[in-house]
Amino acid sequence: MITTEPVITVKNMVKKFGNFVANDNLNFEVYKGEIFGFIGANGAGKTTAIRILCGLSTPTSGEMKVGGFDIYRQTEKIKQNIGYMSQKFSLYEDLTINENIRFYGGIYGMKIADRKVRTEKMLERLELTEYRNRKIGDLPLGWKQKLAFSIAILHNPKIVFLDEPTGGVDPITRRQFWNLIYEAVEQGITVFVTTHYMDEAEYCDRVSIMAEGRIVALDTPERLKKQYSANNMDEVFLKIAR
Repeated sequence: MITTEPVITVKNMVKKFGNFVANDNLNFEVYKGEIFGFIGANGAGKTTAIRILCGLSTPTSGEMKVGGFDIYRQTEKIKQNIGYMSQKFSLYEDLTINENIRFYGGIYGMKIADRKVRTEKMLERLELTEYRNRKIGDLPLGWKQKLAFSIAILHNPKIVFLDEPTGGVDPITRRQFWNLIYEAVEQGITVFVTTHYMDEAEYCDRVSIMAEGRIVALDTPERLKKQYSANNMDEVFLKIAR
C-alpha cells in the first residue's frame, strides 16, 4: 500500500565529472510502498543517480535522504536498509547459488538462522531447490536475473534499487520478473527501478523521465499519457525526446 511518507528525498542533486554534468539539479520524492520508475535513454544519467542513492558514489552537491538516512553522513546505514541489483545482476559467476546467498547474507548482516529459513523459502518459490549447488555461470539468463533480485531482497530491505534489471531477456521472462517485483511490494518493499523499456513504465505507480541529466517529466503513467495526448508511454517518451 502506497503512503504519502517519503522514503527517498532528493533536493537539487548535482553530479559532475569535470565539465560534464551527469545529474543536473534533480528534485523528487519516492513514497513508501510504491514502484517508482526512473526512465530514460542510455546516457540520460539514471545509473549515476541510482549509485548516489545507494551510497556508492558521492554527489557534487544537493540534499538527499534514503530510508531516513543522510547520503553524506550515513552511507553505511543506507546500505544496510536497501537492496541493490545492478545491470550485471551482481552475482558471482564462479560461485554456486548457495555460496552467493551465503556471501550476500553476510554482507547484509543477516543472522545465520534467518538466512537459512529465507533461503529455503526463496529457492522453493523460484523452483531452484535442486539446483542450489550449481554455479551461477551455468544458469540461463532468466534464472540469474530472478535469483539476483531475490537475493537483493533476502534481508527484507525498506527499498530495493533495480538498475535496468530486465536488459537482454525475453518478454515472458520480463513479465515473470515483474511478478516478483509486485510480490516484493506486497511485502512492504519500495521499488526504485530504472529501465529504457517504455512498456515497463506502464507497470510503475509513478514515472520520472530523464533526458540529458535532467528530469523532464514526473507523474503517473496515466496522467503523462493524458498530458501528452499519447496512447502509451512509448509515445510519451518519443514526444518528450523530440
